[in-house]
Amino acid sequence: MSNPPGGTPADRQLVGIELYHALIGCDPADADVRDNDKFDRHVFASVLCAAVMDGGPLPERTGLTAEELNELLAQCFPSAMRTITAMENSGSASDEEIMLRDLLLGQRSAKGEISRWLAAMVARRAMEANHLWEDLGLRERAELTRLLMRHFAPLAAQNTKNMRWKRYFYRRLCENEGLVMCTTPVCTQCCDFNHCFGEESGESRMAERRREHLREIESHAGAEGNPQV
Repeated sequence: MSNPPGGTPADRQLVGIELYHALIGCDPADADVRDNDKFDRHVFASVLCAAVMDGGPLPERTGLTAEELNELLAQCFPSAMRTITAMENSGSASDEEIMLRDLLLGQRSAKGEISRWLAAMVARRAMEANHLWEDLGLRERAELTRLLMRHFAPLAAQNTKNMRWKRYFYRRLCENEGLVMCTTPVCTQCCDFNHCFGEESGESRMAERRREHLREIESHAGAEGNPQV
């Protein structure tokens, strides 16, 4: 697959699920992430699959250059180099994305390529409209929290009130620029409280699409078993 396929959103989502299986060797729901290295590979695979589901060039959708993405694949998924190849850079990052990436880079728990790639990927996926854990392709918010505590602990540890991560990032960016994001000094008295601290539960995109695909298969099988006369 040289680039994310075209077709309908449903087609792209199905390809995303298949890509995860090709990278990790199982369905997302069955991934064993108890080991930290396996968890990191799960995160990278999830982001790649979410990017495929969105459509468009993978470098642009992941926040990495084509060279960085090829380096990631070579290090984490060497057997997948034939699956995702021939990528080209496209577009440029917005100022907002660059600011968030720099915030994460400045709060890394450890040096190295892994956290550098993750900073770029988290910053890019934060530009999407859903909960951040969803647009990263993760299975639940707890996985995002683990990711941030593992690779960006100085920043993550300061979210003591369990604010939604995307809101927390923007609050930190505002503070760094000397700006005030909130008009109410006490969070519990603010009309936007649920936007900052509300629950972030739900079904992951890949789990939802897999369930819909199985339903389609069952419906098709049922139609073939009961042909109209």
